[in-house]
Amino acid sequence: MHVVATAGHVDHGKSTLVRALTGMEPDRLAEERRRGLTIELGYAWTRLPSGERLAFVDVPGHERFLATMLAGVGPAPAVMFVVAADGGWMPQSEEHLVALEALGVRHGLLVVTRADLADPAPAAERARARLAAGGLGGAEALAVSGRTGQGLGELRRALDRLVAALPVPDPGAPVRLWIDRAFTVRGSGTVVTGTLPAGTVTAGDELDLDGVPARVRALERLKEPVTSVTGVARVALNLRGQGAAGRGLALVTPGGWTYTDLVDVRLSPAGSGGGGPWRPSGAGVDDSGGGGPWRPGGRARAGGSRERGLPPPAGGWDAADLPGRLTAHIGSAAVVCAVRPLGGRIARLRLAGRLPLHAGDVLLLRDPGRGRGEVRVLARASVLDPRPPGLRRRGAARERAAELAEATPDAASLLRAHLLLRTGDLAAMGCVPGRPVCGDWHADPAHWSRLAERLPEVVRRHASARPLEPGMPVEAARHELALPERRLVEALVRPPLALDAGRIVSGPAGPAGPAGPAGPAALPAPVVRAVERLGAELSARPFLAPEAGRLAELGLGPRELAAAVRAGALLRVADGVVLLPGTDVLAGRLLARLPQPFTVSQARQALGTSRRVAVPLLEHLDRRGLTERADEVHRYCPARAGR
Repeated sequence: MHVVATAGHVDHGKSTLVRALTGMEPDRLAEERRRGLTIELGYAWTRLPSGERLAFVDVPGHERFLATMLAGVGPAPAVMFVVAADGGWMPQSEEHLVALEALGVRHGLLVVTRADLADPAPAAERARARLAAGGLGGAEALAVSGRTGQGLGELRRALDRLVAALPVPDPGAPVRLWIDRAFTVRGSGTVVTGTLPAGTVTAGDELDLDGVPARVRALERLKEPVTSVTGVARVALNLRGQGAAGRGLALVTPGGWTYTDLVDVRLSPAGSGGGGPWRPSGAGVDDSGGGGPWRPGGRARAGGSRERGLPPPAGGWDAADLPGRLTAHIGSAAVVCAVRPLGGRIARLRLAGRLPLHAGDVLLLRDPGRGRGEVRVLARASVLDPRPPGLRRRGAARERAAELAEATPDAASLLRAHLLLRTGDLAAMGCVPGRPVCGDWHADPAHWSRLAERLPEVVRRHASARPLEPGMPVEAARHELALPERRLVEALVRPPLALDAGRIVSGPAGPAGPAGPAGPAALPAPVVRAVERLGAELSARPFLAPEAGRLAELGLGPRELAAAVRAGALLRVADGVVLLPGTDVLAGRLLARLPQPFTVSQARQALGTSRRVAVPLLEHLDRRGLTERADEVHRYCPARAGR
């Protein structure tokens, strides 16, 4: 099915036309029928000549009900713009067109009604020119009479052509159904209605209603029970487990949208396509409902806000030309917002309530306090970032405006602002994630490259400040780089850096621990002197490793020993057994001179050491391949055996 909204000045025959096309009464309220004035949104539907089903959202045309009109036309993809032949282009015609242009509606029909009462050509000519300037230049124009039926057949065929040209919505898109009616049915509970623009809703689905889970018990489309509905469609949902439902709230796919009350936007003046606000063209123009000729008034106050009238669509227009407090409209929602200009046409909106938004959404900014007959839709606000960063330092607003001046609502722009975002964050902000850098984390490429360049320097500084530590803890590096997770640090580690036991070290980790490329010269002077004293003691008996007490007397505690081993200044054979580098090779040569195979006792005597040293030293030689076991008692040297 398809959905089309009506638009046009009050009393130009919108409801009469819908009634004639559908045979249904769109005015639901007794007061509406009594006064002949649409106050609330009306709904009716028909079947077109092609067999396609078309639903109409009939909106009020009176200026007092502009907010209701915006609630109806906001989710609709196309419009049937109505102008009376005996009335012509009028104030609310202009205001509705300004709203449609700001919303980005580009599909529609121009229908000149009451063709039985006046020549429709003048009204059609004026309306066609205004629609072309307002982005609806491709709208087909027809003259009809809802009272006599003149032109209704051709209008039905034109509606068929209109809906056939509409873009096909994505059935897999995240759901956002703006509620335009909510009521209670005895025995069923809460029922809400709205226009589903895209996505699919199925009975049993759990949606989110202002942060509260709401399960769909049943669905109706055009008062017919269905099990599933795909946009675009008019739909009624029977809900279970929801909070308070009402117009202005939205049912959304959980995790599919960003609930926010703060957005950064790019502004453009509403009505800029029309070359300025409408003015009556001469005497005899019907101003009924407008309280006199409708003209802009006022100029910009000092400080940038305006008292009355549409902001001029000149190139110099910027966010400072708006009042500081307006009403923001999207879908059926209308919330008060504070406008904070950041620079140029970039502004930050502080909303009075949370809305589910994506980057790329469009909000209309309206000034409800303007006088009768004045255009109240002032600007179009395109959402660039639904989760903007804080502005905490002097000059941050100007920097943010410069950053967003050429930004587009996509993942690349969001990552430039946020640097790091998770897949779920990007999806909730309405962007298709690219390839993650680690797990579900995505990074701005330039920021990720800078982090990779910084990490070696961060590790070097840590090693310089703490030379006795076995590398930099990953957690310390995370804090230094201001990263949210340890695994992001680990993903940045590249040669010559390596990971070893939760630390980042320089060079690969081996069986005896990480081999640092800096060498003994990188050791602190006290450690170097202690190693020299140990070397003097081992010069005569190189295999008689001192015990822990003696090592401590020499100035080699556990931290100093670990640093000396990492630097290659000492050889750790086992815990508590350290020798000079190369001693294991020397031991292999001496043992090769023994009759083969030999025992631990024979090796101990040949090396002139104790069993405390000989046993772990032989195990070390086994690992290096300098010795091999012949049996449980004997070993031999492979080099000697090969001769």
